[in-house]
Amino acid sequence: MANDLQGESSPYLQQHANNPVNWFPWGDKALEKAKAENKLIIVSIGYSTCHWCHVMERESFENTAIAETMNKLFVSIKVDREERPDIDQVYMIAVQLMTNSGGWPLNCICLPDGRPIYGGTYFKPQDWQNILLQIAQMWEEQPELAIEYAERLTQGIAQAEKLPIQPIPTHYRFQDVLDVVMPWKERFDLKNGGYHGAPKFPLPNNWLFFLRYGHLAKDEQALAQVHRTLRSMSSGGIYDHIGGGFSRYSVDPFWHVPHFEKMLYDNAQLISLYSEAFQQHRDLHYRQVIEETIEWAERELLAPNGGFYSALDADSEGVEGKFYVFDDHEFNFLKEDAELARLYFQITADGNWSEEQTNVPRINLDDDHLIQQAGFSEKEWDDYLHELKSKLLAYREKRVRPSLDNKQLTAWNALMIKGLVDAFLALDHEDYLHRAHQVAKFLDEQCTHHGRLLHQPADHNRHIYGFLDDYAFCIEAYLSLYEATFDEQWCLKAKNLADQAIELFYDKQECVFHYSSHDSEVVVARKSEVMDNVIPSSSSVMVRQLHRLGLLYDNQAYAEIAEQLFANVFPQIKTYGSAYSNWAIHLLEMHYGIWEIVLSGEKNKEWQREVNRQYIPNKITLGGTKTVIPLLEHKVGLESKAYLCKDKTCSLPLDSTAELFNLINIEQGKTPKN
Repeated sequence: MANDLQGESSPYLQQHANNPVNWFPWGDKALEKAKAENKLIIVSIGYSTCHWCHVMERESFENTAIAETMNKLFVSIKVDREERPDIDQVYMIAVQLMTNSGGWPLNCICLPDGRPIYGGTYFKPQDWQNILLQIAQMWEEQPELAIEYAERLTQGIAQAEKLPIQPIPTHYRFQDVLDVVMPWKERFDLKNGGYHGAPKFPLPNNWLFFLRYGHLAKDEQALAQVHRTLRSMSSGGIYDHIGGGFSRYSVDPFWHVPHFEKMLYDNAQLISLYSEAFQQHRDLHYRQVIEETIEWAERELLAPNGGFYSALDADSEGVEGKFYVFDDHEFNFLKEDAELARLYFQITADGNWSEEQTNVPRINLDDDHLIQQAGFSEKEWDDYLHELKSKLLAYREKRVRPSLDNKQLTAWNALMIKGLVDAFLALDHEDYLHRAHQVAKFLDEQCTHHGRLLHQPADHNRHIYGFLDDYAFCIEAYLSLYEATFDEQWCLKAKNLADQAIELFYDKQECVFHYSSHDSEVVVARKSEVMDNVIPSSSSVMVRQLHRLGLLYDNQAYAEIAEQLFANVFPQIKTYGSAYSNWAIHLLEMHYGIWEIVLSGEKNKEWQREVNRQYIPNKITLGGTKTVIPLLEHKVGLESKAYLCKDKTCSLPLDSTAELFNLINIEQGKTPKN
């Protein structure tokens, strides 16, 4: 019989709707039942494309004996971490405090009021059954021990990532940047790219920091590591050479064998990263990666309503990666092209993934002799390779596809807007800008309710109002649309969202943005999100966008909030740069400043293209022929002029972009290192 998850719209919750476990969705019904019956709660958290979540479901949650224990002794709640990141955040911190590790599936055993007392990630079936019986016995015989532990743990959760208010430095020195960079560099894998060891995650914001730092500080070692990493990732099996797009991570140090799930948030950020890297170093392979990844996202994740779905599963037919791997003989359908295709994608009879005796396609970007031996010119090879990939893609499409997580999350769609805009700025493809506008229209029409952002479109069950990351990434996306179009409606939208975010999430007493709004449900403790992860933290994104809005609108209130929050986090950055990478980008902007490039008049679009062909990472580009933005006052009109501004000071009007670039070079030469 179906349990209480049968009416939920989340694909992850739907996956568990027919388990013998009497699952409840998070809500009053489950929480009130636990209190009324004085039963402990199991909070089990995961997401639809999580491989080990599937494994634990098969082994434990479909096991009738284990289900009987859970149903008799506990109230069991299933949570989709992507649908309710606020709940996931609290219980993840609890498990990290208990075990010094975390991940998904995430399983917490809690008091009837929701406070955690035990937790972990994946459990083997017998271990899970034993733990349930032991903790249920303790709750029956010694409940005071559980209550005492829950009180201590709840205090720890409340204090986690809570930072004291610090004095604001008068300036940030180059030495401050080096204090972050030098220990961070020690982790570089100078052979394979990325960091030493395995698994290897792409971590787009980490490499965006080093790309910008390397360029601004003229650190050739850092730049080399960025490009080594980007080329290694996009030649390894973590990149889908047949259909485009990146998997979440590789299980080995070589970027070869991926964990095959594909997430919108990874690929959106990687589009941005490769676009910016292409501006810094015009590697045509980067262009190919950008184009193929966008093609994949539009082909496999784009919904009819103009927004993007969340993810593709790692598994198909119950086997991880089955959709993506090839046996040697499968290439025979290519006939006379089979042998060259095998060589190019490194397909072998024994399998290049030896553990599974199959092949994960990968390439060698330095295999120029292969192309030359085949007798192709560069243009002929590009056309041939495109045709070859199309044939392999059509062959692969006949397989049973991985399942689609069709949630449409506001924050992730905003990241995709930013990726599409960055790709447009780097490659000048108008289609990408058009698609970004379509996604923005989706957010406006489907992800708002009574003037507030939603976390995802409303369904028949509920409205989930937006969290801080939904606001922060939308503000960033809208400001990127402004810079691409000079359409000031996007600035106004960003400003309105910033005002709303301050009202809903900002705590003036503690000088912190909470992740959930003031009027939302409090789950154990109200948290802020400070440390950057695979996705930058909502707080770091808010700080960077408030700083930019402060410049655009000459708004000291925005600037003061951003300055204080950054000052509070600043002492933490050097402790572990990788976990504060977006904050570290802000540190670069604090030290080097932000160029405000104003392009006025009828040539503004032409000049904008010329600016986009340069790599100037610490800039805001503004312009047009009319304005209501304070920073542009008295600067824009019909006459084509450029201005370079920084620190509330602007140059005299310039008559060409050549003069603009020359002035930037002169001014950069004056930037003090300390």
